Amino acid sequence: MFQDIINRLTFLPRWVIILIDLSVIALSLGLAFFMRFNFNVNTIDMFDPSYSIPIALFISLISTLLTKSYAGIVRYTGIQDAVRILYTEFLSLSFLIILNLIYFYNVGKNLIPYSVLFISFFVSSLLLYQYRLIVKSVFSYYKSSFPNKIPVLIFGAGVAGFLTKQAIEADMTGQYKLIAFLDDDVKKNRKDINGTKIYSYDKLPELVLKHKIKKIIIAVKNLSIERKNEIVDDALNHLIRVSYVTSFDKWLRNDWDVKEIRDVNIEDLLGREVIKLDNKSIETEISGKVIFITGGAGSIGSELARQVLSYKPHTLVLIDQAESPLYEIERELRAKNQQTKLFVFVANVCNKSRIRKIFNEFKPHTLFHAAAYKHVPLMESNPSEAVSVNIFGTKLLADLAVEFRVQKFVMISTDKAVNPTNVMGCTKRIAEIYVQSLNRHLEKTGMGKTSFVTTRFGNVLGSNGSVIPIFKEQIKKGGPITVTHPEITRFFMTIPEACELVIEAGVMGYGGEIFIFDMGKPVKIFDLARKMIKLSGKELNKDIEIVFTGLRDGEKLYEELLSDQENTIPTHHEKILKAKVSEYQYDEVCRNLDLLEEFIDDKNEHKMVTLMKEVVPEYKSSYSRFEALDIAH
Repeated sequence: MFQDIINRLTFLPRWVIILIDLSVIALSLGLAFFMRFNFNVNTIDMFDPSYSIPIALFISLISTLLTKSYAGIVRYTGIQDAVRILYTEFLSLSFLIILNLIYFYNVGKNLIPYSVLFISFFVSSLLLYQYRLIVKSVFSYYKSSFPNKIPVLIFGAGVAGFLTKQAIEADMTGQYKLIAFLDDDVKKNRKDINGTKIYSYDKLPELVLKHKIKKIIIAVKNLSIERKNEIVDDALNHLIRVSYVTSFDKWLRNDWDVKEIRDVNIEDLLGREVIKLDNKSIETEISGKVIFITGGAGSIGSELARQVLSYKPHTLVLIDQAESPLYEIERELRAKNQQTKLFVFVANVCNKSRIRKIFNEFKPHTLFHAAAYKHVPLMESNPSEAVSVNIFGTKLLADLAVEFRVQKFVMISTDKAVNPTNVMGCTKRIAEIYVQSLNRHLEKTGMGKTSFVTTRFGNVLGSNGSVIPIFKEQIKKGGPITVTHPEITRFFMTIPEACELVIEAGVMGYGGEIFIFDMGKPVKIFDLARKMIKLSGKELNKDIEIVFTGLRDGEKLYEELLSDQENTIPTHHEKILKAKVSEYQYDEVCRNLDLLEEFIDDKNEHKMVTLMKEVVPEYKSSYSRFEALDIAH
């Protein structure tokens, strides 16, 4: 019953807080008079407290209104409230000293003895803060008796951990019961924070067993991804949920919203450390310029648009076929930046007249080419579409870039272009070959000033069609989770990280390079699915099963970033490497593309794929109807 009363209790009106504060100050003044004059009423009467105390209270009211010391929520009282009270009382003391000086000048005696003023200052400051702490403690005491509270541990006994403890204690729903802190710093072992013990991390199993811990809250700023993964793995092995604090900003403003504590998800564990960018070079390359982004409504293209916009280009042009997503990203970007001119075009990158018209109107300085068909099984079934968009769409954009003297053309490729086993990967490799050979041709002939740069990376977390959104949906439905093969692995990178590296590589490239990104260690998809099940609070084979469906058309077990004939050269950026790749003659590439275009028109898929295998000898089909072509060849 008391819990219901506490939950329904609203904040006290501010006038009530002011009235209580003035009552405490009046009590402090009375005590100060008695203390100063040893409880001698006759001596006190000489200073007429019935006249001086109301004046002092009026000045205290003015100081309170000026500093708004009443504004803090009493049950959330913290250090900031103590500072505000001290400031208010110091302001009142200053006003009263000035008033005393004026009174003495006119009457010849003090209105209130200075000793009384200083005693009152210390007593009122102490009592005003103390009664707030008492109210806070009463709330905390009754909330601690609420049933069904979740016993939790906080990892991190620093300032962030202390703020998390305060947020838990201030939470009116009383959903958490803080048992202890865990910390890697052995010097903090067995100490406490406001009565809550700190233990070394190796005490986790013991605390879990003793207190039936249900959750660990990570409260450490800038905790490394490796350490976060270790904590999560340990917690999941003990069947404990893991949360972390998304931001401490609200808490620093005394807004103790426990919604800042959020469950860890798989993206938090696959991300990596913050990337250091050469912001000055990027700003020089983008600020005040006209920037084109093809595929601007896609996962990569839309994030590129967000990041490019932050460098304040003069004009940003987005091109995509997807009408609804393009509309959404347009709305988002217009709300963020009113200075940059933003234009969006629903257009197919294979439509020569349409794309030429856009180039002619805006004359871009830099073009980020993210438009492509990317889904392997779909493109295996529709190879002519993959060839049209991924190869000839790229060729059209590259040729127009030369014609309109675009300074930088940044193509976004994929790890599936390395030793391709599917049509999609091979089309991206041929697109790489074309832009690289075109760049070399321009360097030799001096016929153009466009620099062509290619970036190559693996899967991005949360992109359209990636496994993580699919697994989340399957878990939400109660399973099963479908995995193609128990040994299949993939590289993963967050979308923001991939786009940051694309921009950085685009700026550092002089032309003709293929940059590959440090994708970290490959992740086994089965392990990924298993961890996602645990993170959702469910058990494998009890709540949700994993079903193996077999490799799909064109799919391979292991993705690569370099072929067997390639190696890398380091760059100034630790996460960006330059690939040394086999180079092709521009004239030969053009002849093959002319022939390939004829095969598209003839709708002869086998001839088309056979020619692709001749252009890219390392292309060997896997789990595909085109495997027969490899045998015949």
